Amino acid sequence: MNNYETVFILNPVLSDDQIEETVKKFEDFLIKNGAKMVSKENWGLKKLAYPIQNKKSGFYHLFEFTASGEVVGPYEQEFRREERVMRFITVKLDKHAIEWAEKRRTRLKTKA
Repeated sequence: MNNYETVFILNPVLSDDQIEETVKKFEDFLIKNGAKMVSKENWGLKKLAYPIQNKKSGFYHLFEFTASGEVVGPYEQEFRREERVMRFITVKLDKHAIEWAEKRRTRLKTKA
């Protein structure tokens, strides 16, 4: 099992229900394929560095999960098929990135 992190940007014109539905779709896909969710973060509406599909902002979400390598290909294919997703990136975390992610989660919990 490898550790992965996915950040994706959803279209800013979506309603709260549509955003929730889309996020749940990708979370369910991972769980159905044997992945274990480590963390899920909603970063909210943020301004983009450059326009994407003529949009200047988007809803950012982060998933951190553990899964086998075979899951990532079909998972990313689902992102390509979903018209609500403007951009996404999935990266495999090394031991240093895992430590940093744990520190970030701890820091977020103490702020809340």
